[in-house]
Amino acid sequence: MKSLNLANIVLVVMFAGGTLYALFGGADFGAGVWDLMAGRTRAGAGQRALIEASIGPVWEANHVWLIFALVVLWSGFPRAFAPVMSTLYVPLTAAAVGIIMRGSAFAFRKAAVPIVTKRSYGAAFALSSVVTPFFLGTVVGSVASGRVPATLPGPDSPSPDVIAVWWNPTSILGGTLAVLVCAYLAATYLTADAARQSQRDLADEFRSRALGTGVITGIVALGGIVVLAGDAPQLFEGLTGRAAPLMALSAAGALSSFVLLIRRRYRPARYSAALAVAAVLWGWAAAQYPDMLVGSLTIAQAAGSRATMVAMLVSLGLGSLIFIPALLVLLVMSDRGKLN
Repeated sequence: MKSLNLANIVLVVMFAGGTLYALFGGADFGAGVWDLMAGRTRAGAGQRALIEASIGPVWEANHVWLIFALVVLWSGFPRAFAPVMSTLYVPLTAAAVGIIMRGSAFAFRKAAVPIVTKRSYGAAFALSSVVTPFFLGTVVGSVASGRVPATLPGPDSPSPDVIAVWWNPTSILGGTLAVLVCAYLAATYLTADAARQSQRDLADEFRSRALGTGVITGIVALGGIVVLAGDAPQLFEGLTGRAAPLMALSAAGALSSFVLLIRRRYRPARYSAALAVAAVLWGWAAAQYPDMLVGSLTIAQAAGSRATMVAMLVSLGLGSLIFIPALLVLLVMSDRGKLN
C-alpha cells in the first residue's frame, strides 16, 4: 500500500508537469496557429508582432515541462515508458521534429532579412505549430483508448500496427482537440496582452477568434462523445462516471471564459480558460485510474523501485526551490511587459 501511495504521488507530480506544458506550451503552439492565419505579410504584421512579443521571452522555458514529464515517466514508471515509446514512436518522432523545426524557424525568422526568407521561416514556424500538438494529442488518444499494450514486441508477442495504434477515431479526436484547445488558449491569452498594450483593435481581433474557436471546440467535444462511446468505451465510462465532476468543472471554466471574453474582461478569461483545460487533463487521469496503460498495466505494476521514486521526489523537491521562484519571476515580468 505504501508503494502504491508513493507511485500515486509521483504520478500527480508528472501530471502537474504535463498540465503546465499544456497551459504554457499549448498557448505557444496556438500562437503559431494564429501566425499562420494572420494573413499576408503587411496585413498580418501587427498580429505577428504581438505574437512574437508575447511568446518571445518565455517560449523556450515552456518545453521544460515536457522534458520534466517525460523524465518522471521514464524514471518513475519504466514499465509504462518502454511500451509507449516502442509503440508510439511514429507520432512522438513527428512531434519532436515539429518542436525542433518550430524553434529553429521562430529564431531564424527574426534574423532573416529578405522577405522571401522570412516567409519561408514563418511558414515552417506556423505549420509545425499545428502539426506538433496534433501528434501529441494522438499519443494521448492512443494511451487513453487502451491501444498501447504493456508487453514489448518479441517472439511471443507480435508487434502492434504502429500506424493504426495512433491513427484511429479516438486518437484523431485527441489530435484535433489539442490543436483547437491550443488555438483557443492562445487567442484568449493574446487578448489580454493586446489590451495591456492598449492595442484595442488587436484585442478585438483575437477576442473574435477566441470566441469562434471556443464554439468550434465545443462542437467537436460534443461530437467526440459519440466517438468515445463507440471507439473507447472504457474511457467513455470513466469520463461520465468517476471523472464527471472534473468534466463539469471544465465545462464551467469554458463557459465562464466565454462570458468573460464577451464582456471584455480579458485577464480573468485567461484563468477560466486555463481551468477548463487543466480540468480536462485531470479528468482523463481520473477516468483511467488506476490504470497506467488502459486494460493492461496498473499504476502499481508500472511503478519503478521505491528507492528510485524517493530519490526522484527528493531531488525534484530540492530543485523546485530554485526553479519555481525563477520561473515565477520570468512569467510575472513577461506578463507585465518588462521583457519586451
